[in-house]
Amino acid sequence: MPPVTQWLLIANVAVYALEASGMLNVDAFALWPPGSFESRFEPWQLVTYSFLHANVAHIFFNMLALYMFGGEIERLFGARFYALYYFAAVVSAAICHLVVTAAMGLAPVPMVGASGGIYGLLLAFGIYFPHRRVLLLFPPIPLPARVFVFGFAALELFLGITQTAAGVAHFAHLGGMLGGWLMIQYRRHGFPFRM
Repeated sequence: MPPVTQWLLIANVAVYALEASGMLNVDAFALWPPGSFESRFEPWQLVTYSFLHANVAHIFFNMLALYMFGGEIERLFGARFYALYYFAAVVSAAICHLVVTAAMGLAPVPMVGASGGIYGLLLAFGIYFPHRRVLLLFPPIPLPARVFVFGFAALELFLGITQTAAGVAHFAHLGGMLGGWLMIQYRRHGFPFRM
């Protein structure tokens, strides 16, 4: 397993262990919307939220996806760009979540989870390995990576617009994909972006 992916896995599991033991003040590191009455927003939360998870299932599925897709992308991008890519997806997921929830007038609740970074990795996998087969868990159907990834994106957009599955930050997932797409454009064409 490449080093950055390995360290992300270790860091996420270690932070979850601290979180579960009660030794970590989750409110200080979860992403709070700024400007609300109960706001506890701090700039570092744009990154730290991604190392926190709500429960065992949440961290398990995020770390499974990191393990499945992260290594391939790290080997393709190299460690340095991969780390930049992952954290760009994390930050863009946070910003997208904050902007959309404010625009929709949703209750100011904190957000946690590595999903924004994971969705950025999924996008890269779908773009660079479009024909690689990915097996769905439920139902166990193999799909080409690009169908799997863009199907997930469409599902997230639908669930976000309809506000289905409350408690899930659907627009953060899409924001992670947006950040990933911007980083891929930068990798391919440099700055300023050219189509």
